[in-house]
Amino acid sequence: MSDTVHELLLRLAGRLPDDVLWRFRDWAAGDAVVVLARVLPRTLLHDRIGLTDYEQQLLGDALIPHGADRGTISSVKGLDELPEADYTFSPESPDRVPMGDSTSVVLGATLRGRPGIGEVRSTWRLRGTETRRVLLVTATGGYTRLTGELQRVLRALGEQDPCVEVLPVEADVPPYQRAALEASELVCTGAEADGHLVPV
Repeated sequence: MSDTVHELLLRLAGRLPDDVLWRFRDWAAGDAVVVLARVLPRTLLHDRIGLTDYEQQLLGDALIPHGADRGTISSVKGLDELPEADYTFSPESPDRVPMGDSTSVVLGATLRGRPGIGEVRSTWRLRGTETRRVLLVTATGGYTRLTGELQRVLRALGEQDPCVEVLPVEADVPPYQRAALEASELVCTGAEADGHLVPV
């Protein structure tokens, strides 16, 4: 799966519902790009989710070669700039679950020292009464497959709609992930950790 699809889905985090986004990422990781090419543009239209010019370009580049309808893509609402996120992030769980909980322990054991992995961070996203763990991982490659793998791990640990953000090490971080990073705690570091994403 191309990095273009991964980047587009990264940029849609916080705008697409979690249950939809994790499924799209799962399809991308499973090379079901033909399905994604058909469903993602229609979802954007149906849910009235707008895209910036850059995101429109990503959408077309990623999905038209796999059968996405040009008319549907061109009908997606345009945005001059990304909307402000209506989430807040916190390094502490509102339920006072420490980051040393079993999920963090499993993630640390799975990713600590792993080649291709930089930092692994975790935060809690809050909106109203809804609380979600957001996992943020930097990597040097294989972003789509790593996202799929970590989503499956989190689902096995009981998270229905896992929120996994795998960021290229040298990426320009989108606003949603930037806000999440600012309120995150370090879980572990992989073999590629070089400095910190968040000032210590």
